[in-house]
Amino acid sequence: MLAPMKKLFLLTLPFVAIFTVLWLLRTPDTDPAAMAEKYTNPASKFVENAKGLRVHYRDQGNRDGAPIILVHGTSASLHTFMPLAARLGETYRIITYTQPGHGLTGPHPRDDYSYAGMADALALITEELGLDHFVLGGNSMGGWVSWRYALANPERVDALILIDAAGMPLREGEEEPPLNLGFKLIRTPVGRTLMQHYTPRSLVAKSARQTVSVQSIIDEAAIDRYWELIRLPGNRRASALGAMADREIDYADRIGEIAAPTLIIWGAEDQLIFPSAAKTFDERLPNADVIVYDGVGHLPMEEAPERTAHDIDGFLQTVFEPQSELSQ
Repeated sequence: MLAPMKKLFLLTLPFVAIFTVLWLLRTPDTDPAAMAEKYTNPASKFVENAKGLRVHYRDQGNRDGAPIILVHGTSASLHTFMPLAARLGETYRIITYTQPGHGLTGPHPRDDYSYAGMADALALITEELGLDHFVLGGNSMGGWVSWRYALANPERVDALILIDAAGMPLREGEEEPPLNLGFKLIRTPVGRTLMQHYTPRSLVAKSARQTVSVQSIIDEAAIDRYWELIRLPGNRRASALGAMADREIDYADRIGEIAAPTLIIWGAEDQLIFPSAAKTFDERLPNADVIVYDGVGHLPMEEAPERTAHDIDGFLQTVFEPQSELSQ
């Protein structure tokens, strides 16, 4: 009896060793209380609905100014719009929030990362703040949420701002963009599984740097923020589920129904969503203007905040000035 037992032990020993090493190398979750202390400021608030969705948001700037709601993209948080809030806040009321499955908001209670699930958070914010109409803007996936919301609620959106927004199909003859390392991994079943347990800081740093052209914005503090917030309990699982969510590409055929004035801003060096998508948006939207920034990647609001704020302000002056003249 001893020989077979020894043989079984020797056969299983390598597997035990492998699993032990993997367990020791796993990247642990971060502590929610510590993260809340580190990544909130006096403007930070939380609102929760009856179904358990709790959203981190900030309501800043000129309370008498036109309200602008800004929606971040995948793997980001409301922090990505801090440079714009600082530059536009003197004139406009700037509302930013973190979407479900991200940052201090954390997972959606129904694990719903479709448009409907993401729109739950936007609806919660507008209800909490009593906003019937507003300017809506978004970057990347947040741009997709924004134009989908404008399509469903045209009476509430005074103007639309799309910053390297998602949701348009590739143009004829185009190949898929190269993406960053994180997005490549999460598109595969094995990658989705591994990234829920192993998220080294070096992977996050490389992915962040591959996303932008202006490398100076990805400093150590930015890397820490991305790395720590994605490891908040439930966020890595949410990222995996979000990667598999139905983006309902057929709605791109209906985007021409959006009559709201639209500003399209794009980084010419974007390798996540090619600048050609800006042309597609422009062709399909009946009331749009396009601005492309040379030397900028996927995050113009961080890579070129002065120019982005200036162009948004100029655009909104054309949107609201005729209304003020009529009211005189």
